[in-house]
Amino acid sequence: MTNYIILVLCIIVILSYLFDITSKYSKIPGVILLIGLGILLQVITESSGFVIPNMQPVLPVIGTLGLILIVMDASLDLKLEKKKARLLQKSVLSALTLLILVTAASAFILVQLFDYSGTAAVLNSIPMGIISSAVAIPSAGSLNDREKEFIIYESSFSDIFGIMAFDFILFNQGDLSGGIPHYLLLALITVVVAIAVSSGLAMLLHKIKYHINYIIIMTVMVLVYSLAKMYHLPALLLVLVFGITLSNSELGEHTPINKFVDFDKFRKDIDSFSKILGEFTFLVRSFFFIIFGYYTSLEGIFYPMNLLIAFSVTVGILLIRWLFLWFVLREKSLSLVLFAPRGLITILLFISIPAAYIIPEINTEVITLVILMTMLTMMVGNIISPKTKEVVDLPETELPEVIISEAEEQYQDDGERSANQAKTEL
Repeated sequence: MTNYIILVLCIIVILSYLFDITSKYSKIPGVILLIGLGILLQVITESSGFVIPNMQPVLPVIGTLGLILIVMDASLDLKLEKKKARLLQKSVLSALTLLILVTAASAFILVQLFDYSGTAAVLNSIPMGIISSAVAIPSAGSLNDREKEFIIYESSFSDIFGIMAFDFILFNQGDLSGGIPHYLLLALITVVVAIAVSSGLAMLLHKIKYHINYIIIMTVMVLVYSLAKMYHLPALLLVLVFGITLSNSELGEHTPINKFVDFDKFRKDIDSFSKILGEFTFLVRSFFFIIFGYYTSLEGIFYPMNLLIAFSVTVGILLIRWLFLWFVLREKSLSLVLFAPRGLITILLFISIPAAYIIPEINTEVITLVILMTMLTMMVGNIISPKTKEVVDLPETELPEVIISEAEEQYQDDGERSANQAKTEL
């Protein structure tokens, strides 16, 4: 039995790897194939009578680990540069505004048409308003560089804002006016702690000489994340700040820190850490979506009312996103409009809703359908995304030199032609 289990796990990992590679060419998100693989395993085990242990309690644990690793991995690619300040502002504004608009619209419908309480309506609406970085970031490879960076920033901050809003509503139900100042204070504390922890872990990553070091860094990061969650702090912000601190280490090269840190070695350490982190992220993300697909109810997915609700939610999400991107941010990109997948964080928050606030119309099957539909629209966005070559603009001071050099070459060419003609006539 042990050998069969090992064999199945190895086959699953290999298939996940193939899905990840082929998705770049087929434009089909690997997450859809992973969920499909989980559904296929469900059909096979049920038809064969093979019984496997209940893995549903493990799903939140794997999902949380995947979320930490994915945001950390993505943040290592983010550079704080002046030329990207405008892009960062737009992506953060988009993440926050679209989360508020989608949540408000969904909650309004649930309160007015179905007569649910405001707290229950908001708690069930927030998960659907969050763009999943676990799905968006790995799938953004087909976009051009600017759109890819926009998606990385937007989805990462969407996760952070969504979790903060969900925790705020969940733990401050009766006193929102008193809870807002308290939660803003917690957010400020989190930023301070994040900078301190990130600096400490960055130094630890650089100074450790033992051959096992990267796994300790990741373990400490997960530990700090868990402690922050226990005290209801925006823990994902810690992860994001840590990654950004590592990826922008060059900002400290011209400071007194340069006396204590060999930045050339430090950058090599970061490259190695990033590679190992990517391997772990791939593994955890793959098993999460396969397990999620395995426990998906096929009957519920094809139930007409669930299909209608999920389709309405998806259309609403895309319509609000289109209006905001085109007419507020002036981003005339259909690819960005369609790039709004729901996924890992949507599932994690939905299964965290207390039983007293569960709404029957927003069930697990509806959430699954919304995830699949938004992934399919994202696939269309990938397909229609134009691949543009990067154009390098020359500084204005160089233009006269270029013009002069071209004129000189033309003059020399004309002179050579005249000389050749004169020799021929002679």
